[in-house]
Amino acid sequence: MVALWQSARPPTAFAEIWCQQLCSLGELAGLRARLRRSMTGSATVLHPERDHWSERLVLIADELTSNALRHGGTPVAAILARDGDEWLIAVRDSRPDVPPTPAKGRDPGLGGFGLYLVADLSVAHGWFADLGRKTAWAVVDGRPTTA
Repeated sequence: MVALWQSARPPTAFAEIWCQQLCSLGELAGLRARLRRSMTGSATVLHPERDHWSERLVLIADELTSNALRHGGTPVAAILARDGDEWLIAVRDSRPDVPPTPAKGRDPGLGGFGLYLVADLSVAHGWFADLGRKTAWAVVDGRPTTA
């Protein structure tokens, strides 16, 4: 059986747009707004019927970043990158010894299922450790879908 979260580096064709440092969960709202602005031009959702792909990336970023802040140790960095219609969010923390581990055998009311959500919403995902840091990443396809 293949693990849901395998150690793998992201595809290399992505060009970094920006990197934002975060030190607390209170900074997540600003990260979400910056992501929306970078992807759609607005800090809020103006066209939900058209921008659902960007909201997938915002949700993924929120999950990965909150996990890093809770379990990975600061400083945490969120990196947005793009390759054509595909968008990459990578979140780096200072705990390479703590891999992303989806919850198993736990009451869903206790949480811990965000990594399953990230896997379901992304076209590719993974993590790797390097130079005393861990990076979890996911890719979302931003091509418009037809109704």
